[in-house]
Amino acid sequence: MNLRLDIDVQKLETEKLRKGKNKAEEELDSLKMDYKKLSLSMRSVELGKTSEQWREEIREEKNKKAKRKKAS
Repeated sequence: MNLRLDIDVQKLETEKLRKGKNKAEEELDSLKMDYKKLSLSMRSVELGKTSEQWREEIREEKNKKAKRKKAS
């Protein structure tokens, strides 16, 4: 009986970890796409911002995204 419960707990933990990994991979893919879009935009628009200004803008966008995820 205990062995059966241990197996069930292991299965649940494995599934939880798998879901967490999938979510992390999706978020990583999303960040990569955002980075590519931003890089392309920077190259095509040439706004003349300094590197520090771009870093600040990226930080702000990441913070906005994080706040939206926490709110949902």
